[in-house]
Amino acid sequence: MGDALDRSPALFLAHWPGLEVFDAAELDRLGAITRIIDRTPIGSWDDPRAGELLGEAEVIVGHWGCPPVDAGVLERAPNLGLIAYAAGTVKGVVTDAVFERGIRVTTGARANAEPVAELTLAAILLAGKDAFWLRDLLRDPSVAAHRPIGEVPTGNWGKTIGIVGASAVGRRVIELLRPFPHLAVALYDPFVDEEEAARLGVRRHEDLDDLCAVADVLSIHAPDLPATRGMIGARQLAALRTGATLVNTARGALVDHAALVAELRAGRLYAVLDVTDPEPLPEDHPLRHLPNVFLTPHVAGSMGTELHRLAEHVIEEVRRWVAGEEAADEVTRERLERMA
Repeated sequence: MGDALDRSPALFLAHWPGLEVFDAAELDRLGAITRIIDRTPIGSWDDPRAGELLGEAEVIVGHWGCPPVDAGVLERAPNLGLIAYAAGTVKGVVTDAVFERGIRVTTGARANAEPVAELTLAAILLAGKDAFWLRDLLRDPSVAAHRPIGEVPTGNWGKTIGIVGASAVGRRVIELLRPFPHLAVALYDPFVDEEEAARLGVRRHEDLDDLCAVADVLSIHAPDLPATRGMIGARQLAALRTGATLVNTARGALVDHAALVAELRAGRLYAVLDVTDPEPLPEDHPLRHLPNVFLTPHVAGSMGTELHRLAEHVIEEVRRWVAGEEAADEVTRERLERMA
C-alpha cells in the first residue's frame, strides 16, 4: 500500500491563501488518487516552499490567485504534467511555455458557467415581469417620471431573448431557456453557423445590430478580447426598443458605459449589471444611482456552496489524467485565445 501511494503523482495547490476551495473530505478524495505534498496552497512563487514543491510536483491544482506558470517556473518543475484549474479563465495563469512543454491544461469554466447561467436566467425572467422597475417604483413613486412609455410589454410570453456569444455560459443559458418555449431565443456569434444554431435551437443573426433590434432582453456572454471590447456601443443600444433590458454577466468592458449611461438617463432601457468597467465603479458613478439599473458586485460566478461544484470538477479532471483518460474540459492554445 505504501509503495502504491509513493508512486501516486505528486500534487500541490496554488491559489490565494485563505480561500477555502476544498473541504477536508474533498482533499481526502484528491489524496486518494494523488500524493498531496502540501495541503496549504501556494499564492506566490516567492514562497519558501515553492522550490521544493515545484521540483517534485506532477500536478498543480490552481484556483483564483494562482501565480502565472511561465518558462522560469517550468524550469523549476521538470515533472509537471497537468495544470488543473478549478475556476474559469486560465488567462494570466498559463503561458505559451506550458503548451510548448505539452502539459495538459484543464479548466472549470463549464462548471463555473452553471451559477452564472442560473443568475442570468433569473434576471431574464424577472426583467420580463418588470420586477426590477416595479421594486424601485414601490420604494420611490417619483421615479415614474423617469420612464417613458415603452415598446416592450410586461410578461414572459411571446418575447425574444437575444444572446450575444455562444460561450459556455451563453450555451448554458440557451439550455436553461428551453423549458420556456414561449420565449424565442436569438443568437449573435460570428463563430456559429446555421447548422450549429439549429442544433442549439436558436435563430442566428449575422448582424449584432439586427439582434438588438428584435431583443426584448439582450444578454451578453462574449469573451473579453480586443475585438469585443465596447461591442455593445451607442449604435447597438439605440437599436434596442424602448423598455428593453440589457443583462451583462460577462465582462464590463464589452459595453460602452458612456453610451449606456446616456440611454439609461433618457429612461429608455433597463440594465442588470453584475460586471462593470472599472470594477468596482467609483462611488459617484451614475450606474450606482440611476433607478433603472440593478447592480450587483460580480456575484454571478461560483461562491459559497457553489465552490464545491468546482472542487468536484477538478477532482474528476485529476482522476482522468491519472487514469490516462481524455480531459473533460481541456484548454488548448487555440481555445485560450478565444476564452474570456
